[in-house]
Amino acid sequence: MTQEELDALMSGDIEDLESLSDDEVNDDLEVEGADSEEDFAYEFEEDAKPPKDDDKPVGYSKETAYHWPLPATNENKMVHQLDDVTKESEEKASEIFDIIEKISNELMAKEETAKNIIEVLKSNIKLFTTLSEKFSDVEAFKVQLEKNVTALDETKKALETLQSSGDAIMSVMDIMQYQDIHRQKIERVINVMRALSNYMNSLFEGRIDDEKRVSSAQHIVGDTHNELASNEDIEALLAQFGK
Repeated sequence: MTQEELDALMSGDIEDLESLSDDEVNDDLEVEGADSEEDFAYEFEEDAKPPKDDDKPVGYSKETAYHWPLPATNENKMVHQLDDVTKESEEKASEIFDIIEKISNELMAKEETAKNIIEVLKSNIKLFTTLSEKFSDVEAFKVQLEKNVTALDETKKALETLQSSGDAIMSVMDIMQYQDIHRQKIERVINVMRALSNYMNSLFEGRIDDEKRVSSAQHIVGDTHNELASNEDIEALLAQFGK
C-alpha cells in the first residue's frame, strides 16, 4: 500500500482496504524493484540476517576506537566498575592492615624478649666482672665476661633494628590511611553520577506508560521515501485508533 492509499484510508474511506486485490499488492512490489516473489523473498531473507560479529561501524578503526562507546555490559558500565574498585580496594586494604598488625605485634613481642635478654646479660657482666677482679688468675671468668659483653652489644643492635622496623610499620599504616580517602573520593564520584542519572531519568519521565503510548508513525506526509506500509502496520494503527 502506498502513502496516498494510506492517507485515503485514514481520511475515512475504510472500504478501500477491502477493495485492494492481490494484483495491486504485487504491482506495488514490482514498483519497489523486486522482479518476482522469489527475488523479494530472497532480498527479505538477506535483510533479516543478523549482522556479523566482525561488522564494524563506518569509519571504525584502531585509531578511532576511542570515539566509539563500549556496549553497556556489566564489564563496561562505569558505576559497576567503580563499585567493584571500591569494594575490592576496601577488602584488600583490610587484609593488608591485618597482616601489618600481625607483624607489628610480633615485633613488639620480640622487643620485650630482647629487653629481657639485655637485663640477663647485664647481670652476667656484673657477676663475671666481680669474679675476674677477685680471681684474676682464672682465665674462664675473663672469657665469659668478654662473651657477655659482645652478646650485650649484639642484642642492643637487634633491639634497635626491631624498634626501627616497628616505626616503619607504623609509617606504612599511616600511608595506608590514604587508601580510605581515595575510596571516599571514588564513592563521591559514584554518588554524583547516580544523582545525574536519576535527574536525567526524572527529566525525561512521561505521564503515560510506554505500554499505553500510541506507537510512532512510520510514514508521515512529506517524507521523501517511497516505502510501503505493511498490512500488520495498518492493522496495528487501526487498533490504536479504535481504543
